[in-house]
Amino acid sequence: MINSTRLQSHFEAMSLIGKIGETGTNRPAHSPDEKKAFELAASWMREAGMTTKIDNFGNLIGHLHGTNPELPVLMMGSHLDSQPYGGRFDGVAGVLCAIEVVMALKENNIQPTRSIEVISFADEEGWRFNKGLFGSKGILGKLEEGDLQRTDKDGITREQALKDFGCDITQFKEDEYKPGSIYCFLELHIEQGPVLDIANRPIGVVSGISGPLWLTLKLKGMAGHAGSVPMAIRKDALVGAAEIIIVLNEIATQVPGAPTVGTVGTLNVFPASRNIIPEEVTMTIDLRDIDLERRHRYEKQLMDRIEAITQKHQLTYTISEDTNSEPRYCADWIKEIIHAQCQALNLDAPELMSGPFHDSLPLSYCCDYGMIFIRSKDGISHNPLEYSSYEDLALGTNVLLGTVMEILKK
Repeated sequence: MINSTRLQSHFEAMSLIGKIGETGTNRPAHSPDEKKAFELAASWMREAGMTTKIDNFGNLIGHLHGTNPELPVLMMGSHLDSQPYGGRFDGVAGVLCAIEVVMALKENNIQPTRSIEVISFADEEGWRFNKGLFGSKGILGKLEEGDLQRTDKDGITREQALKDFGCDITQFKEDEYKPGSIYCFLELHIEQGPVLDIANRPIGVVSGISGPLWLTLKLKGMAGHAGSVPMAIRKDALVGAAEIIIVLNEIATQVPGAPTVGTVGTLNVFPASRNIIPEEVTMTIDLRDIDLERRHRYEKQLMDRIEAITQKHQLTYTISEDTNSEPRYCADWIKEIIHAQCQALNLDAPELMSGPFHDSLPLSYCCDYGMIFIRSKDGISHNPLEYSSYEDLALGTNVLLGTVMEILKK
């Protein structure tokens, strides 16, 4: 069993880095605060018998040598960067609970045959440079053109931020993992939703990660004086945007109980004056589903409605695709092991999908993966009110430990 007192102390120590308010966290990717978090986590990794390094993508990697280093590694982890107004558990749980598992192996004098790695991936969150999963994509050679030229709100490029972090972007190839070198990936994470809390279950077994479709829609109408242009001849881009928001909600909720979600998260209105008819609106659309065929069907419905609404209001529009990811399902054999470990601890652990994406998403393209969810109080996340109890986290870590022990037998 793991040491729950030590695990809690690690969470409490980590929460002081980038602390905002009483319970909030702000640790931007590739920042001095993330570096401090890495240094602290690395000290615990070394206590657990791991060697540590920060690679050139900005990932913190702890490596526990197996007796047969030729075998593909068992990888665990998540991330230590946070949202700008985030909580203490998102991402952190996956790193600290994995370190605790390796601590338990060491204390029980278990030396694995295959090596184990615990990784805190760089910039999972994606808010600083408006694109996430950087470190996990990086180690797989999946970075895209322009990723290093993305800028933050202060105009700093990711390339510069990585250099300031101590990384050498000319050495990316050295840090990519060869195909077949990762046996499987395990990620413990807070649920970030209300399903487990409503069901009064501390632990969930993840079935898969829903596929996000991210679009940016720009609507163009005609500005005019708000007091003098008759309603019948207006080309009001914001009225069109409002109808599209309602339509997206209707499309996403047409099958009661389905896990489809649709969100318009940002609206930028030009010229943004109270007495000028809005001429231009730029809006983001986020459509996610675990069922790819249904998501495609809903996307077609949305495009048809956008066409009809813009014609109705005499608007022109452009639409760009920012992210298009298919759902990725957890490996059945890993799910079976996790379920068995939950049963051994007398836990009734339901199976549920993940709406948010995680570092498991890119890893799923190179190896089998499994995820364990920890109950989130009131389903709150990306908020200082985010809370998972240390009792639940300890339970989940024991499930993770048992899962690792079983996988090490393979």
